[in-house]
Amino acid sequence: MTQSSKKALQFVAFIGIDIIAFMVLYAICAFILARIPVGGNQAANKEVAIYIKTNGVHTDLVVPIQSSAKNWATNFYFAHTGIKDSANYQYLAFGWGDKGFYLETPTWNDLTLRVALRAAFALSTTAIHATFYKSIQEGSSCKKINISKEQYLKLITYIERSLQLSKDGKPIYIHTTANYGITDAFYEAKGKYSLLHTCNTWANGGLKACEQKACFWTPFDTGIFLLYNN
Repeated sequence: MTQSSKKALQFVAFIGIDIIAFMVLYAICAFILARIPVGGNQAANKEVAIYIKTNGVHTDLVVPIQSSAKNWATNFYFAHTGIKDSANYQYLAFGWGDKGFYLETPTWNDLTLRVALRAAFALSTTAIHATFYKSIQEGSSCKKINISKEQYLKLITYIERSLQLSKDGKPIYIHTTANYGITDAFYEAKGKYSLLHTCNTWANGGLKACEQKACFWTPFDTGIFLLYNN
């Protein structure tokens, strides 16, 4: 083996060790910081019911479509989805994440190295995934949180500030056929997705914004639901 080949192998080995060390450190930080609770201001007036909902990987913030504080249907149109009869829909779930991951990865089998690397290192844009629901079923993967109107207004502001808006102040709808079903749509979002700021970090930030129990930091949904499953 030539000297240059040895150096090349040593370089690859160092890179591999660095990647492994980073992954271990990341996992340790995620485990510890997710178990440090913050917030949790229990309001006397519990006027609005919101929900946190996970599919096992990704956390959504679920809010009533219409209340005295906000009518989300004025900005998020049923016409953007495949819904024909909107009469019985009561809730709207918001998720934030990497746009490429949302639109190019309908299933885990569709995940490519390019999409994964762009998402991990903040090289792509982001999107808000909005999903309409007729009802919400509580369970280990869906928790109800009662908050005050004032706290809900803070959550509304947090969600709205995550959206890119058109000149007329409306969310920018993403025309795509990559919907997950007939009840959802995508909108342009602000911010960069990365290993440090994930979809679950965003949802956790929403809980912090409306003064609810949240993790100090968590890239995974498990940290959030540990707080609400106890």
